[in-house]
Amino acid sequence: MPKTTASPADNSLQGTICVSGDKSISHRALILGTLAIGETRIDGLLESADIQATIAACQALGADIEKGANNQWLVRGRGANGLTSPAQPLNFGNAGTAARLLMGAIAGNPIKAQCIGDSSLCARPMGRVIKPLTQMGAHFICDSHNDKLPLTMRGTDQPLPIHYTMAVPSAQVKSAILLAALNAPGTSELIERPATRNHTEKLLSLFGAELSCKPIEGGQIITLTGEAELQATHLAIAGDPSSAAFPLVAALLVSGSHITLKNILVNPYRGGLWQCLEEMGADIKKINSRTAHGEEVADYEIKASVLEGIEVPAERAPSMIDEYPILAMAAACAKGRTILRGLAELRVKESDRLQAIAEGLHNNGVAVEVLPDGLIIEGRGGKDNDGKIAGGATVKTYFDHRIAMSFLIAGLAAQNPIRIDDDSMIATSFPDFFSCMAKLGAHFERPSE
Repeated sequence: MPKTTASPADNSLQGTICVSGDKSISHRALILGTLAIGETRIDGLLESADIQATIAACQALGADIEKGANNQWLVRGRGANGLTSPAQPLNFGNAGTAARLLMGAIAGNPIKAQCIGDSSLCARPMGRVIKPLTQMGAHFICDSHNDKLPLTMRGTDQPLPIHYTMAVPSAQVKSAILLAALNAPGTSELIERPATRNHTEKLLSLFGAELSCKPIEGGQIITLTGEAELQATHLAIAGDPSSAAFPLVAALLVSGSHITLKNILVNPYRGGLWQCLEEMGADIKKINSRTAHGEEVADYEIKASVLEGIEVPAERAPSMIDEYPILAMAAACAKGRTILRGLAELRVKESDRLQAIAEGLHNNGVAVEVLPDGLIIEGRGGKDNDGKIAGGATVKTYFDHRIAMSFLIAGLAAQNPIRIDDDSMIATSFPDFFSCMAKLGAHFERPSE
C-alpha cells in the first residue's frame, strides 16, 4: 500500500488557520435537530465521514436534512417520539458517537433498527450502552452474541425513567441515556464520576429540554424531565479542539514556529491536553475569549517551545481521552520522562491506541514502557538531537485517524522521515488536516501527489 511521509520541516510553521467544526457537537446538533420540532439551522458543521454517517442515519430515521446556502445545514426534525423504522440497516461506518447516541434516540421510539458498522466499530464495546437502555425498555439482539455490532434493536413507546450511576466515564453513554429519557415520564437521573464532556447537556437546554446539573464530590448529578418537546434552533459550531491539537503540537515542536488558531471551542471538560502542554512549558496564549451558543470560544497564539516531561494524573483522562496520541508525540520530544496514567479506555477506541502509540514510538527510536493503564515515555529533549526523535520507520496506524495524524506531526520534528501505512481514515474526523497544515507551511508526501 502506498505510504504517506512526513519529513523533517525545512522551515518554521507560520500563519493563521481555522480548523473544522467540532465533531462532538456536530453529531449532537444533527441528532437533536432530528428529535426537534421545526427547522434547525447549523453553521460550521464538520463535513467528515463520521458526520456523513450521522446525516445518513438521521435521514433514514425520517429527518429531512440538506445543505443550504453559505454552507449552512438545515435539519427538519421529527420530534422526540416521531422517528420511523429505517428501511435498510443503519450503517455507522467508523462513527462510534453516532452509533451510541442514536441507539439512545431509537430506544425511546417504538421502532426497529439494525445497526452495523465497519470492522473497527464492530470491535468496540456496546454493552455499556445496551445495559441502561434495556433497563429503560429497549430490546437488543446482538448478532455476534457479545454486545457488539452488528445488532438489532427495538425501541419502546413507553420508555421507563431511570436512575443510573455510570460505571464507566463516557459522554457517549451518558448522552444515549439522556436521549432515551426524553420520552420517559417523570424525571431521569444520572450520576457520573468524574464528569465528562457536557455538550449534550448544553445542547438539550438550547433545544428547550428541562435539565439540571448538580455538582457532587468527584462528579455531578444530571436530572432530565421527560416527555419533552424539543424546539428547533440555530447553532454555530466552533473549531474542534481535538483537531486543533495537531497544528498546536506541530507549532510547539518545530523550531521557530509561531501560529494562530482561530475560533476554537473552549470547554472545561475538553481542556486536558492544553493543561498538560502548559505544565510542560508550552508557550500558548488564549486571546479574544467570547461565548457563542452556550459554549466558550477563543483564539490561540502558539510559539515553538522547549517542553519538559510531566506526570499526567489518571483523573485527567476524561478531559483529553482523544488527545493522548498527540500528547505522546510532544512527550517524546520533551526533556525527561513523561508518565501517562488512566488510559485503559484507549484500548477500546478506534484501535488499541495504547499499543499503537507504544509500537510507533518504539520503532522510531523512543524508549517507551507500556503500563496496564498507561505509558512511560522517555523524552528525547536535552540531548544532542535537540529533542528530535530518530524517525525513519513506517507506523502501522490500525486504521485509526488520530494515530495517523499524530505520527505525521511527529515526522515534522524528527531526524528522519516518518511514514504511515494509510491516511484515508483521517477524513473521518479532520478532512481539512492536510490543507490546514499546508497553510502553515508543512508538507507531507502523499501517494496521490
